[in-house]
Amino acid sequence: MAQYSAEVDGVFVALADPTRRSVIRQLGRGPTSVGELAAEFPITLPSFMKHVRTLESNGLIRTVKTGRVRTCVLNRERLDLVDDWLAEQRRIWEERTDRLEHFVTTEEPVEES
Repeated sequence: MAQYSAEVDGVFVALADPTRRSVIRQLGRGPTSVGELAAEFPITLPSFMKHVRTLESNGLIRTVKTGRVRTCVLNRERLDLVDDWLAEQRRIWEERTDRLEHFVTTEEPVEES
């Protein structure tokens, strides 16, 4: 469970930055070179590469170098960690709200003295 938690934490850290979320969105359309991705942002290439390394180290993307071109590919399966975590949270909160609804709507007999 601790390993699962660390993996989820890493994915959320990677997704916490708007630049990295934008990269993920762009890669959802298909593999793209680092140069094409970086052209969308008003930052230097070395700064952009830090974002790429963060996404790659947390397993959200992988990069492949062919000649002088480095291409980024989205790892859609890694996003399943987020989906699984959200599903678990949704289940927990649905159970809690169901218990609350039952508590609020169930009449308990009033004892008379």
